[in-house]
Amino acid sequence: RTCPGSRRLIRVEHVTRTYGQLVAVDDVSFSVDRNEIVGFVGPNGAGKSTMLKMLSTYLAPTRGTICIGESNVEQDPVAVREQIGYLPGDTPLYGDMVVGDWLRFVAGAHGLTDAAAETAVNTVVETCDVTPVLAKRIRECSTGFRQRVGLASALVHDPAVLLLDEPTHGFDPLQVMAFRDLLRQLKTDRAVLFSTHIIADVEAVSDRVLMIDNGRLLADGTVSELCAEAQLPETSLENLFAHLVATAGVDDV
Repeated sequence: RTCPGSRRLIRVEHVTRTYGQLVAVDDVSFSVDRNEIVGFVGPNGAGKSTMLKMLSTYLAPTRGTICIGESNVEQDPVAVREQIGYLPGDTPLYGDMVVGDWLRFVAGAHGLTDAAAETAVNTVVETCDVTPVLAKRIRECSTGFRQRVGLASALVHDPAVLLLDEPTHGFDPLQVMAFRDLLRQLKTDRAVLFSTHIIADVEAVSDRVLMIDNGRLLADGTVSELCAEAQLPETSLENLFAHLVATAGVDDV
């Protein structure tokens, strides 16, 4: 299918992904608008990473349609990659490269000229606060700094869509707070989707929440909306998620 223009930068329609008999993502639909941060929350193995891999063109959906902007991930994956910044959960980086050289390499791979690449690298170095390790080899950096370098890599071409898989992995509490502030800045004129099993991260920065368990989308909305739908008093996101997972389990019996 083609993807007609819309302020919705991410559109997922009835997407399923199977691995043999295993259903990793089961008939999931959602969208993310420009200027919106959406937290994608669920336990380990719920299907979050698989969904992000499909959004980033790393995996193809077994069924369903995924659009980034006006581009279909299966029909025009190159156009999709031009529009997204993707930070996978394992933060793949070349450990022997110096951080600054790595960021210039990534910028060049996205087609930026030398001058444009230098400007872009300077911008993301400041934005992601990687100046202290700019001259270090990536393998010499702490886990938290490697994560920041990965985020800088995802941002260097100024993408319209950010896909972040467990982005606060390896961060200390102060780095987590700084990251939350950064996400709020980055959503301007972008769509941001980040997956996590850390409920506090979602509560702190998300405009909307997607809850997934066993490959199925349990809920999509603000905490207030979801509490109302579940006929619960205003509660924490953690309690709401536990309630929805338990209810889904009862429905399966």
